[in-house]
Amino acid sequence: MEWNKRITFSEPFSSHRTKVLSGFTLGLVASLLFLSLLFLNSSSFSEWHFPFANLSPSSNVSITPLFTIHQEQLSKIPEVNVSNQGFENTLLGNFSENGYNASFLSNGVDKVGNFSAGKGEIDENLSGSVAVEENLKDGKFDEKCDIFDGNWVRDDSKPYYELGSCPFVDRDFDCHLNGRPDSDYVKWKWKPNGCDIPSLNATDFLEKLRGQRLVFVGDSLNRNMWESMVCILRQSINDKKRVYEISGKHEFKKKGVYAFRFEDYNCSVDFVSSPFIVQESTFKGVNGSFETLRLDLMDQTTSTYHDAEIIVFNTGHWWTHEKTSRGEDYYQEGNHVYPRLKVLDAYTRALKTWARWIDNNIDANRTNVFFRGYSVTHFRGGQWNSGGQCHKETEPIYKGDHLRKYPSKMRALDYVIPKMKTPVIYMNISRMTDYRKDAHPSIYRMEYKTEAERTTAEQHQDCSHWCLPGVPDTWNELLYASLLKIGKGHWKS
Repeated sequence: MEWNKRITFSEPFSSHRTKVLSGFTLGLVASLLFLSLLFLNSSSFSEWHFPFANLSPSSNVSITPLFTIHQEQLSKIPEVNVSNQGFENTLLGNFSENGYNASFLSNGVDKVGNFSAGKGEIDENLSGSVAVEENLKDGKFDEKCDIFDGNWVRDDSKPYYELGSCPFVDRDFDCHLNGRPDSDYVKWKWKPNGCDIPSLNATDFLEKLRGQRLVFVGDSLNRNMWESMVCILRQSINDKKRVYEISGKHEFKKKGVYAFRFEDYNCSVDFVSSPFIVQESTFKGVNGSFETLRLDLMDQTTSTYHDAEIIVFNTGHWWTHEKTSRGEDYYQEGNHVYPRLKVLDAYTRALKTWARWIDNNIDANRTNVFFRGYSVTHFRGGQWNSGGQCHKETEPIYKGDHLRKYPSKMRALDYVIPKMKTPVIYMNISRMTDYRKDAHPSIYRMEYKTEAERTTAEQHQDCSHWCLPGVPDTWNELLYASLLKIGKGHWKS
């Protein structure tokens, strides 16, 4: 009976305890479930899309990669300090004998720091290429790094377009079609010291250029660069017929204005032939006609490009020719023709005229202005018109101490650009081109039907221009990186 009472007594107690334990168990299970979900969420994988091609040497230019990284790793990517000055700064080369660094200048005030597309410090446990891509995607560039100071490194993933594949390459520049037997000259990539630059993402470039104009103004070296850009961008277009020269031209040697339209993006990439940028004049005299170079007037082609969104200028090679280098009865200002004027003085005066025109006619809020520096030549045993040669060169120069001093005429930019009101980016490509004695057309400017023709060609080689694909592709890579650095208009990150 007492046992029965104990049973009866314990029943309500047991029932209450069971309820308490059940509630506790449910709470514990819910808490564990919540913590499990939280843990799974924090350790889950996230996919991150980056707009640029992989920076690794083995990457393909036209492919936009997909990187997968841990969410927790992403927090390890450090921020890179970025100047807010942006396009308000003017870039000028520091023309020391041994250095080719570039400094920001604005309104003539030197600002310490070099122009670059860089990556910052990266946690060693995280893939460097991922962090670089993230920084580049965000428009982050290390201003302490000069993208024009570096070395050429082997890169078998080059070129941007196959040898002999682009129909818009001047036959004089198409070394492969003209029978050049080696192809190593396209297997090099420019690697700045201490930083990385993105490969030229043609689709991204065209998207940012949508509805706009990119114009190259200058001599045949800028035509070299223009043809390179057209071919790189064309490679990303599926229907190649939607890329065409608007006047139907297929040869671009004559002076004039040429424009390639990219129909899918409603944009154009143009070339304006203006070897001196300033105006060439011809007069009839008693003893026949004579020519002068008006150092105080811009070339009459300015109306064709003044409203473009991106303008890349160059002038330099024609200032080494006979009339310009002698400077006798050739240079003119106003009604005065100088009996004799040193070429460096004349070149500086021409640059001042160009600078005044830029300041008076270019809307800095609309247009990005570039000046591409001097592209070094590699004639041996003579000059371009006296038997100079480079056809046996198949490798770059590997040691920097074998390079030449900076071209003296380019020092004029040190005087002119800092005084400009309009921001101008100086692309100092002289040192990088000096390494590349292997990449000129040399004798491969045409196909030779006989050995006699080839022998004759050895006396008239081209060691000034560049094979395409080739070195100018890298100039356009640096143009792309520079536009990303400026971050103006459509180029804002």
